[in-house]
Amino acid sequence: MPDSQSSAAPRGRVRLARGASPWLLPTVATAAVSLVRARRSGRWAALAVPSTVLAAGMLWFFRDPEREITQGRVISPADGVVQSIMPWKDGRTRVAIFMSPLNVHVNRAPLAGTVTSVEHIPGGYVPAFNKESENNERVVWHFDTELGDIELVQIAGAVARRIVPYVPRGAKLEQGERIGLIRFGSRVDVYLPEGVETAVEVGQVTQAGVTRLDRG
Repeated sequence: MPDSQSSAAPRGRVRLARGASPWLLPTVATAAVSLVRARRSGRWAALAVPSTVLAAGMLWFFRDPEREITQGRVISPADGVVQSIMPWKDGRTRVAIFMSPLNVHVNRAPLAGTVTSVEHIPGGYVPAFNKESENNERVVWHFDTELGDIELVQIAGAVARRIVPYVPRGAKLEQGERIGLIRFGSRVDVYLPEGVETAVEVGQVTQAGVTRLDRG
């Protein structure tokens, strides 16, 4: 199921993320009304500045730029910084990517494949860089790929209060296709299969669809 806003679209083009409307529309509407009424009322003028700044911040946060998708076995699903790289007991390696409120928050498929499950798990809202965030609200994805089962976890943070999946179970995805949005600061974990060596290191900046996670 190719992304209708395909990764083949011209790089540099920016649109707004699906799922942004509940936050974006009221903010922009308030800014627009306050700017119009500010000409006749000092009270509205006082509101115009913060509401316009907030609306601009929301537009920046919910940006969704087009990307030229990198060729590689596993690519980053998220913009952010590699927070940890941890060997797992079953032989897999977990790569955790922390996304600050300044990052693009639309996540992408790390490999081409079929979505075999999308599970929402309720939980808390501890800051995503905190170890206790393992118990936060999250959405667990599984993809059937050429490397076998790939697990990806979207984790809500202290500000992020909603994860918005874009595709359902059974969807066939191209590598780098958009899979969902996490509103505000958060984290995305990818579990690399046994035998796949990581090409990133802790502290490295990643771009969704661009940064390659595997080596070789």
